[in-house]
Amino acid sequence: MNRRSQPSVLPPDLPVTDRTRHRRLREQGSLARADLEAILDAGFVCHLGVVVDGQPMVVPTVYGRDDTELFLHGSVASRSLAADTAAPVCVTVTHVDGLVLARSVFEHGVNYRSAMIHGVPRKVTDPDEKLRGLRLLTEHAAPGQWDYARRPSRKELAATTLLALSLAEASVKTSVGPPEDGEGPDAALGIWAGNLPLTTTWGTPVADPLLPAGIEPPPHIAGRGGTRQG
Repeated sequence: MNRRSQPSVLPPDLPVTDRTRHRRLREQGSLARADLEAILDAGFVCHLGVVVDGQPMVVPTVYGRDDTELFLHGSVASRSLAADTAAPVCVTVTHVDGLVLARSVFEHGVNYRSAMIHGVPRKVTDPDEKLRGLRLLTEHAAPGQWDYARRPSRKELAATTLLALSLAEASVKTSVGPPEDGEGPDAALGIWAGNLPLTTTWGTPVADPLLPAGIEPPPHIAGRGGTRQG
């Protein structure tokens, strides 16, 4: 039994540590936990950075969260944890909101929202907690799907590696706004400058070719078509 022992409530401000301190572009940083949660809630794919057999790896995977922990698939990381239960990882979530196209290439940039979570994950082995974590993960990506689809069998549950990572230590940065050279010498160049926004929307559900005729997507899936993701 390895139920989590983290506090039920984390402080509203993110702590400043050696790993989370904003060393450059500090004005883009945030210490508000609410900003961290908003970034996590806007996505469902993260990148897990871990050292496996002495080699660094960055693995994309899906995630879900509660108020104190991030739950994610982590079979690759589990190989590292088997050798070193104190091995730290870094998880990142990034949303690209558009390009910043300035008058000079040097001033070009990206508008974005990003979060980095640091810590030592633990493998979730308690069956009840694993089910809870998988439900959080599933509902985060596709709300309503846990109660619609068949849930994991015991065999499937045993074959699934789920990691829990505390949200106690994290770093948040965002970049918004227009180019910064509008009042400089390059303004006289007479070329266009501004933002090129990027948005992602869900498409129309596409049925499995083997699906029998007459089975329509449920409302929680069909209703996402055309809506914005992130």
